[in-house]
Amino acid sequence: MRYIKILAIFLLSVPVFAQEITVEKIWKKFEYRSLGVDGFNTLKDGDRYTQLDQDGNLTLSYISKPNEAPIILLKAKDLKYRGKEFAVEDYRFDESERKILLMTSITPIYRRSYSAVFFLYDLDSRSLEPLSEEYSPQTLAEYSPDGKKVSFIYKNDLYVKDIASQKITPITTDGKRNKIINGTTDWVYEEEFSITKAYSWSPDSKYLAFLKFVEKKVKEFGMDMYGELYPDRYEFKYPKAGEENSKVSAHWVNVSNPKKINAINLGFYEYIPRIQWSNVSNRLILQTMNRHQDSLTYHMVDFSGKKPLHSILYTDVSSSYVDVNEALHFMPKGEGFYLTSEKSGYNQLYALDYTGNFNSITSGELDIIDAYGVSQDGAHFYYTRSGQSGISKVLCRIHIPSKEVKVLSPMEGWTDANFTQGMKYYVGVFSEANTPPVYSLYDGEGKLIKLLEDNNDLKSKLSKLNLSKKTFQTLEVNGVKLNASVILPPYFDQSNEYPVYMNVYGGPGHNEVTNQWDGNDFMFHQLLASKGYIVVSVDPRGTQYRGAGFKKATYLQLGKLEVEDFIGAAKYFQKLPYVDANRIGIMGWSYGGFMSSLAMTKGADVFKMGIAVAPVTNWRYYDNIYTERFMRTPQENPKGYDDNSPINHVDKLTGKFLLIHGMADDNVHFQNSANMVTALVKANKQFDFFAYPNKNHGIYGGNTRNHLFSMMYDYILKNL
Repeated sequence: MRYIKILAIFLLSVPVFAQEITVEKIWKKFEYRSLGVDGFNTLKDGDRYTQLDQDGNLTLSYISKPNEAPIILLKAKDLKYRGKEFAVEDYRFDESERKILLMTSITPIYRRSYSAVFFLYDLDSRSLEPLSEEYSPQTLAEYSPDGKKVSFIYKNDLYVKDIASQKITPITTDGKRNKIINGTTDWVYEEEFSITKAYSWSPDSKYLAFLKFVEKKVKEFGMDMYGELYPDRYEFKYPKAGEENSKVSAHWVNVSNPKKINAINLGFYEYIPRIQWSNVSNRLILQTMNRHQDSLTYHMVDFSGKKPLHSILYTDVSSSYVDVNEALHFMPKGEGFYLTSEKSGYNQLYALDYTGNFNSITSGELDIIDAYGVSQDGAHFYYTRSGQSGISKVLCRIHIPSKEVKVLSPMEGWTDANFTQGMKYYVGVFSEANTPPVYSLYDGEGKLIKLLEDNNDLKSKLSKLNLSKKTFQTLEVNGVKLNASVILPPYFDQSNEYPVYMNVYGGPGHNEVTNQWDGNDFMFHQLLASKGYIVVSVDPRGTQYRGAGFKKATYLQLGKLEVEDFIGAAKYFQKLPYVDANRIGIMGWSYGGFMSSLAMTKGADVFKMGIAVAPVTNWRYYDNIYTERFMRTPQENPKGYDDNSPINHVDKLTGKFLLIHGMADDNVHFQNSANMVTALVKANKQFDFFAYPNKNHGIYGGNTRNHLFSMMYDYILKNL
């Protein structure tokens, strides 16, 4: 009763305008969405760029001539095939920048993959033709470097079209859904290695290299899609922890002799997460990993002689796991490439040449986050690194010969960059925790050329809402310093007691405590703060940007240290005089749902309320590449899997618990929540549960997000 009285007094003291934030304004009307800058494709000179304007025209502009009107390269009204207009949704140029692949009817498949209908357009002849009407829709279409051919994937097979003769030649013919894949990837590679394109042209256009996935022994997972009289069953290959993987092999073919496909012998491996040709010479670079993912090997196949020669350039090893390099950056003159590694204990930049020489470029105890690339003259490399003990991202440029580093970020906060070709210019995106993003155009020296978008209208709107500032602090928990963010209620009074709402993730690869604009989530937390809640996030052991030791501390025991840190952080806040120690709540999504489920069971004496959205409830149910990277297999590490599974701790639940899941979640399967429900029922525990039919891991579309956050908001007000 004391809290109800305090809250009533608090609400009466807040001006009317402070109550204007609503879930509907955030998640349905999107009134607080920040503006961005339309995407553009830069051409090879690094100065010219192309865009699709609001009318669908393809335009050409010059960065160096910002006041000149764009030149229309292709008018939307001229795009007709057999008398029917179509809208260009995306496009790609060939090397000459005179031919364009136009995409329409883009249809998502999974998180990164999609199919589309492709058209070929020639800027000189103004000719338009479909890539293929027989083999349509396609995916991953690409011009050969000489612009004479186009490669594409259709129904798991790789094809090449000769533009002059119009002949389409199948490179592979054995592709079949849920059996064999050529030139693209299976579900788990797409999700965990962030790769869908598994083929590549040699620089001289003579050869194609590609990966083949034989997934016959991979077990299928099925989901029902509801709406018709009988649900539609969707089945796909999904290798769970400890289960059989696709058998992946690398191959090459001379496109002049497509019937002869040659295998590449890479020795012993489990995964081939990367395949790409070098920039200026016929050297094929592949990365392989063992199943434990504690060894990453860089292979080179040199095609410059009479026959291809295979060699191993370098192997990166770890006592826990090695992260795959998202992209290699080749040296402009073709001597080798740049990569990142945590071998020093922090993620740093290294150079590896084609003779196997391995040299450090950066050093120190600040993790590199993004490795953007090398300048055209090879003198400078651009990257972002961690700052403010892991909560900020700082844009930097290093002069490679002297190792001199120049900071390009305007101030402490969060900087992302999108560079033109050759790193001549970049669009810098800067934000802080309480400041929406600002988009600006810079040259390679970091000199401001033009302000593109400052989001001043949004800033003006927010200034009228009496928002509370998000602040950062360091907590001493379990003998470890943890980063935390805090949003206090407006008109905070230390003589009152407030409930605490913890928003968590806690897993590898994502931090919650960052000094950047958090969009709609920030506004939802402001809404809760306006209702008298202290909103807290904490990054436990196992999160990133603080060195490999901190990041990999949870190896073989996902969930143990993280939930101990969340429980410890909650106890820290319980001791503060202005916190109601009996009203600590926690919410998380995905890995965060795993954490909130564990917190509500293992930490039942601390947390009064918990919400778990799309949670992993037992790592045995999740895919093997992700799970085994941190846990090895269930057969090798059964205790690590079982000791921290929320399903095995449901008997401890005492607080109010809301479980939410999308029933068409191809990532964290609905199975996780279904089995959690079974365990809770068996333990005779009361809880709340909601399922969204036909919704995937993101749980969005139409009114879905508004419904979801309205439900969570009401649940928090009622139970915390």
